[in-house]
Amino acid sequence: HMPGAIVAELADDQIPQGAVLLGHTTQEGVIALEGDSAGVEELCALWEGVLEGVYPTDPGTQDEPVPVISWQGRSPAVFTQQVGQPRAIIPVFPGTNCEYDTAAACRKAGIQPEILVVRNLTPQALQESADALAQAIGRSQMMILPGGFSGGDEPDGSAKFIVSFLRNPKLTDSVHDLLHRRDGLMLGICNGFQALIKLGLVPFGEIRPTDDSCPTLTFNLIGRHQSRYVATRVASVNSPWMLRSQVGDIHQIAISHGEGRFVAPQEVVEQLIANGQVATQYVDPCTGKPSMGIHCNPNGSMACIEGVFSPDGRVFGKMGHTEREGAFVGKNIPGNKYQPIFESGAYYFR
Repeated sequence: HMPGAIVAELADDQIPQGAVLLGHTTQEGVIALEGDSAGVEELCALWEGVLEGVYPTDPGTQDEPVPVISWQGRSPAVFTQQVGQPRAIIPVFPGTNCEYDTAAACRKAGIQPEILVVRNLTPQALQESADALAQAIGRSQMMILPGGFSGGDEPDGSAKFIVSFLRNPKLTDSVHDLLHRRDGLMLGICNGFQALIKLGLVPFGEIRPTDDSCPTLTFNLIGRHQSRYVATRVASVNSPWMLRSQVGDIHQIAISHGEGRFVAPQEVVEQLIANGQVATQYVDPCTGKPSMGIHCNPNGSMACIEGVFSPDGRVFGKMGHTEREGAFVGKNIPGNKYQPIFESGAYYFR
């Protein structure tokens, strides 16, 4: 026989001609062969244990439960102007790599995306890019900071280039005009979330200086990059970005980051929860409950926080790549991968 190329699990009446039967699946969680058996969990532990000391798969966090956050109140934010199809400006910084997926998600939701490449080869090109971005923000209803590794996440941490660029007074004024005078929205995913939180846009709703008392995103507890699907639960709908979601909705979302651990002083975390600003939590896909175990919480975030709103909900930052969704994406991952954040943003402007 030729070596097998595909291992498939099928019903008894669906086995194709020429297939070789390897065995039968059971509910017991064991592999049995010729009278001997071994538990799947035991075998997985042996398999992972070979290199556990070199490439750890568990940072040692306890699989302790975390309170489930549920905030039912809807955001009072409304769009008071008239617009046909809402426009979204998507700036591309050196190292950004999710702009195409983000633009596709916008189009699918009925949002017209505009991608603007920030050029940094010369000081003049950088100034021209700042002027162009300020103009683009002025003709847009939302601004979306996509994922990537801006500036190669160097030196010493992520999003520094984006943060420095958007602290340009002209761009700061443009962002504040969008959010505070034109009823606009802002979204940051992964690297974009890192920029939002270091600018102060989440959780404060404005670009401001930050210090050690402010929340931040830091290195994953496991000490390296995590790239996989996680389950997240909607904890609050206190934002226009959640108009099409309900508290308790669970989604399977792709993540890919090395600095996604949300940390803040305990009193700040409690205040965010009390204000309905904790948007989403990492949860166990089987129970729907948050847990600090790495199988649920990939980075060790406090309170299993995956996403955060500004006080009025207009600004939303999250680590998970909601834009990486489609009919042929993650076909082998069970669960609901469609999270209607972009659709909610479009609906807000109707």
